[in-house]
Amino acid sequence: MDPNTANRRKAILSRHLGDYKLAISLLDDKDAKVRGAALSSLEKLGKLSGKILEESFYDPSPEVRKRAIELLAKRPEEIPLNVFDDGDSLVVETACWAAGEKENPTHELINQLCFIADSHTDQLCREAAVAALGSIGSPMGLETVLEALKDKPAIRRRAAIALAAFDDPKVDEALKKSLNDRDWQVRQIAEDLLDASRVISPVDIGPRPH
Repeated sequence: MDPNTANRRKAILSRHLGDYKLAISLLDDKDAKVRGAALSSLEKLGKLSGKILEESFYDPSPEVRKRAIELLAKRPEEIPLNVFDDGDSLVVETACWAAGEKENPTHELINQLCFIADSHTDQLCREAAVAALGSIGSPMGLETVLEALKDKPAIRRRAAIALAAFDDPKVDEALKKSLNDRDWQVRQIAEDLLDASRVISPVDIGPRPH
């Protein structure tokens, strides 16, 4: 068995053995998968400190940075805004998803999501940001979600679904316009939301599996 595989197994087994010291010792392993597994084990063992998590946001591997953000989603710490500037689009997409999982997002975080939804070059990041704005449902994000109805089809679908979270006259107006969208799924979503006798739930978005 090669050393990387052996260490990955150690990192995974550490959570079952309750050996958090072993997991900590593997955080500096040269293999990104080992470091990511060690992070997960520490979280499972309740030993993942804020300091270790924060340091992982600067890991040279996007795989580890992504895993750190996934773990942050259900923790009380705020999401650092600089993770949205990550050069890896998958990390940014994951950060948007994590933001949508936060119960009390700050105004700064919502503004960051609006910026990503408006201007990020990666379509998946824009889509994830729009979904997060819908999950949060803050009035601060409404104009951005409305603007997203002019984006690519997948983002227009996500924006139409996100509108369900907002209580504003602009919502019905936008949904009525979406009944004539070029994409049939956007039209269907708009029709469902405008039909008072039916209910549609926002679709959860999470990191894409790899």
